[in-house]
Amino acid sequence: MIKSMTGYGRTVLETDSLYITVEMKSVNHRFTEVSLRLPRALLVFEDKIKRYINQYVQRGKVNVFIAVEGESIMKRAVEVDWGLMDQYVAILQQAKQKHHLSSSLTLEQLLQIPELFTVIEKETETEQLEHYLLQAVKEASLQLVKMRQIEGQAIFEDLAAKLTTIQKNQEDLYQYAPSVVESYRSRLQQRVNEFLNGSQVADEARILTEVAVFADKASIDEELTRLKSHVKQFYSILESGGVVGRKLDFLVQEMNREINTIGSKANDAAISQKVVDMKSELEKIREQVQNIE
Repeated sequence: MIKSMTGYGRTVLETDSLYITVEMKSVNHRFTEVSLRLPRALLVFEDKIKRYINQYVQRGKVNVFIAVEGESIMKRAVEVDWGLMDQYVAILQQAKQKHHLSSSLTLEQLLQIPELFTVIEKETETEQLEHYLLQAVKEASLQLVKMRQIEGQAIFEDLAAKLTTIQKNQEDLYQYAPSVVESYRSRLQQRVNEFLNGSQVADEARILTEVAVFADKASIDEELTRLKSHVKQFYSILESGGVVGRKLDFLVQEMNREINTIGSKANDAAISQKVVDMKSELEKIREQVQNIE
């Protein structure tokens, strides 16, 4: 199944101590890009969250908003190196007595010594928060993927209908193809005859042979054959599913090349109309393909 790159997912996970909200929106993008907005206290999980989302999204830009409420969010504690503090105090007292200093040591002065205090995160709380956070991210990701699949199915059906239209026009062109060469040969030979009228030419047969060869170059058979092959490949890739957006985009370019060549070769109103119709459908296909993962 093909997937669209446009989708939305949202989940709310509530525990005894946490209330987690995860919201995701994805749009078209050439590559995979995950943009996170989350509380500062959760920045430690940023890389892990991105890698987690990348398991579900292979292409597209995903904007993720995460909010966490609760007293247990990244609980921290302050550890004091009492032994080192005792040494600082003892040394300062000795210096005071030795040099007859009158000033006293204050708490503010102790707080300015970074080695005495260390802020630590409670590991058990961190692990619990990570577990619930990734669980919420997973649920939102699954919702996002589900929506992308639903839209992908709608795109699949639309593309199949448009390809059917192109195939029908292509079959009509197969019927017109012989007349393209014959019409071109007839017009070219008429012009050559007008040119040769009353003139002395050494090898008139050779000239007429060259006319026939040149007229054959106006044939659209090869273009129609390649176009048919591209359409068949397009169908096959669509049905295979997976990450196929870039492959389909390449095939659309190749199909457009063949249709343009057919249009430039055929000097016929009916064929020109078929070419216009096919280009119109192909442009709609191209727009849809830009949204496929």
